[in-house]
Amino acid sequence: MTSFETIRLIHTVLNLYYIEKMKQAEIAECLSLSLAKVNRLLQQAVDLGYIEFVIRTPFQNLFTLEERLKAIFGLQEAIVVPEIGGTSNLLLNSIGTAAATFLLEHLRDGDTLAITPGTTVQAVVRSIEAARPYNVVVVPILGSVQGEIESDMNYLATQMGERLGGKAYQLHAPAFADTQEAAEMLRSMEPVKKILEIGRNATVALLGIGTVDPQASRFVQFTALSAEEMKNIAEGCGGVGEISAHVYNIDGQPCAKDYADRVIGLSLKEIHKIPYRIGVAGSAAKALPIYGALKGGYLHALITDETAALGVLEIFDGKFHNHKN
Repeated sequence: MTSFETIRLIHTVLNLYYIEKMKQAEIAECLSLSLAKVNRLLQQAVDLGYIEFVIRTPFQNLFTLEERLKAIFGLQEAIVVPEIGGTSNLLLNSIGTAAATFLLEHLRDGDTLAITPGTTVQAVVRSIEAARPYNVVVVPILGSVQGEIESDMNYLATQMGERLGGKAYQLHAPAFADTQEAAEMLRSMEPVKKILEIGRNATVALLGIGTVDPQASRFVQFTALSAEEMKNIAEGCGGVGEISAHVYNIDGQPCAKDYADRVIGLSLKEIHKIPYRIGVAGSAAKALPIYGALKGGYLHALITDETAALGVLEIFDGKFHNHKN
């Protein structure tokens, strides 16, 4: 048991070190102690629980969300940007900037970067400001969707390649075919097979996470899928989100197989084999799709916003509570 005299001495040393900001050598001289003795007393204070460290940095709540996401879903990295009022473009730019910085920190010369379409991926591409050329290859892992040229799959791949100073491939095929037979024929074409094989050998993937909500999904706008078909995917098949046009349920399991068979691109199983996968998505509407993607283990890293992160954790807490009951 630590004596009263020792505790008093420890208290004196702690005050001089942490409050008065004295150096250990100065404390030793002031109290006629050896430097080693002061060091031991400080360590003893830690061991006995006399010191409580509290970190109060700005945005501490966001860092706490990041740690929870990593702990619950086994992520290697999570970045949560602050909630931003105003237009959705402000949110996209915020996530895009954070994701672009993260991507540049993790890319290495010789990497093959697989990318999917989407407005958030587009925001990442716009935010890339490489300080040096990267000797990388950029490859799309999904065919093109009709719509604005800025969000076209091949345009995004080309722009990403140019901004990184690397090389970009293009996949000249639609994202969806009218029938399974047509999709199989397209996937068997040599130029398409070549690009998809490059995608399978990618080392890093930048993945947009989409919703299957008929009111919000961009695939309703740019494909032959009707709002009724999207409703069936969500309600009839239990779909909650999509990565590279492949739909999964709340547990991250692939679903809507008839729909998936019409996709010209890598499957979820093939995407899962890419060594490092970065997911980007934000807003309250993306909470459920992100949750499903995390449950499916499709991501090593997630860059999102505060609203989506809170939504994901709320879903987890709700399911955990129901499971306990």
